[in-house]
Amino acid sequence: MAFSSSLRSGRRRKLKSEINVVPYIDVMLVLLIIFMAVPANETPSVVNLPKAEKSALPPDTYIKVELKPNAALSIGVGGKARVASEDVADRSALLQRLAALHEEHPDYPVMIAGDRDSKYDDVIQLISEAKKMGISRVGLATK
Repeated sequence: MAFSSSLRSGRRRKLKSEINVVPYIDVMLVLLIIFMAVPANETPSVVNLPKAEKSALPPDTYIKVELKPNAALSIGVGGKARVASEDVADRSALLQRLAALHEEHPDYPVMIAGDRDSKYDDVIQLISEAKKMGISRVGLATK
């Protein structure tokens, strides 16, 4: 026993003071493979953007609908000769007035002028309603 105790006292074990990073590298490689393989298997979503033709000049006369940021609506016949537009109370009154103006001037296009702070949904719903009325030429006014 004395022999074995002298060997033990002469060979002292040092404590290991470094981190074993091999398991962390294994986990990171597995995660890398997962993140590389999953997007390849998913079908990409397709965005069908609307097409629009570029107009060199705006039409001479048109029906102008204005959507203001405070939810005020106005409609009138506009063009090179500025005609004052009339304010309407709500959306149903605007649609009735739009139908009446379209019956008077069936060949006039509709120009929608939505303020920058207007809701996008309001503009799209107005375009949809104009198309349902049979108005084929609906455009958006820009500066």
